Amino acid sequence: MTHILNISDLAATEAFGRRLGALLFPGAVIALIGQLGAGKTHLTRAIAEGLNVKNPAAVNSPTFVLIQEYPARLPIYHFDAYRLSGSREFAELGADEYFRGDGVCIVEWADKVNATFPSDHLRIEIEIIDANRRRFQIQATGETYHTLLKQLD
Repeated sequence: MTHILNISDLAATEAFGRRLGALLFPGAVIALIGQLGAGKTHLTRAIAEGLNVKNPAAVNSPTFVLIQEYPARLPIYHFDAYRLSGSREFAELGADEYFRGDGVCIVEWADKVNATFPSDHLRIEIEIIDANRRRFQIQATGETYHTLLKQLD
């Protein structure tokens, strides 16, 4: 199931992210794809806010540390695959253990590590339209994520 969402500005990105975060569940996996500056980290911060993260300002790009963990309603595991050479290197970080855990996994640059994702997950591709507008192509695989996507409408 795929859904296209046109985002008019930063406030709309934040509202969508908070709604999504409020609906997430233990073991949720979110794959984020988009070019530099598309808003992957900003969306992640909004999702974390929807999960009641204790310190939203602490949510930033983990490009140089590869993973950040944030306490919230559910633990948040925020990965950045930008600097990785591929799925094998990502798997060696223990990604599968995180994916099977009780937290929420959000992976930026997910297209670099596609082979490691569980069959059921939510994939969000962010396309830059202009300085403010974005187009989110949201793909749900698995019944749980189809239900989640329907709740977001």
